Amino acid sequence: MKILTMKYLLFILGASMAMGASAQRTDRDFIRRGNRLYADSLFVKAEVEYRRALDANPQSVEAMFNLGNSLLSQQKAEEAMKMYQAAAAQIPANEKHIATSEADKLRLAQVYHNAGVILQSSKQFDACIEAYKNSLRNNPLDHETRYNLTLAMKQRQQQQQEQQNQDQQQEEQEEQKEKEQEQQQNQEQNQEQEQQQQQEQQPQPQQEQDMSQENAEQLLNAIMQDEKDIQEKVQKAMQEVQPRRFEKDW
Repeated sequence: MKILTMKYLLFILGASMAMGASAQRTDRDFIRRGNRLYADSLFVKAEVEYRRALDANPQSVEAMFNLGNSLLSQQKAEEAMKMYQAAAAQIPANEKHIATSEADKLRLAQVYHNAGVILQSSKQFDACIEAYKNSLRNNPLDHETRYNLTLAMKQRQQQQQEQQNQDQQQEEQEEQKEKEQEQQQNQEQNQEQEQQQQQEQQPQPQQEQDMSQENAEQLLNAIMQDEKDIQEKVQKAMQEVQPRRFEKDW
């Protein structure tokens, strides 16, 4: 796979500048120093020179773009993106993000290309693709940008597919969890019903005690009634039997 690259191109100063002659010389001087330091991979020192160029000319597109490159070389992607956005804002363009002059189209294409690389590395593929498209609108012959655009579109498709698979897997896990919870609830309900049935079939302790007391009272009443009946029968028998008299043998 081709490695994603950035256009670390340093803008060359044009012959005409909006600032005065002394400011132009100062602006150019700082940018040239920064370019030499950048070429030697002294990115921190190059950053200092580009910031000095911006102090001299806050609207310098070259200083903004080159500063963005030096920041990006220091792994400061967020700060670099701000510089690229500021540079793009300074280049006159129409509503389709195409520079209004031929001289600015190449510069704007480079700005959008490097911005696209930052967005691509952070997997912000929608914004990345739009940045590459804006770059190609200004420079349709840039094959490197076209390759990056194709790669970003494939990466976005893969990201979407992975997200769909993840969402589907999460949905299946939630459904399985709900199913397990439902089974557990049904099992608990069945256990409660079985326990309730067992309790209904077995007499309650209090009921057993009440029944024992009732049986004891019935048994006692029966015994007392039997004893009464016996006493009554004995008395009746005694009344019917006449005592035997002893006759005296004179």
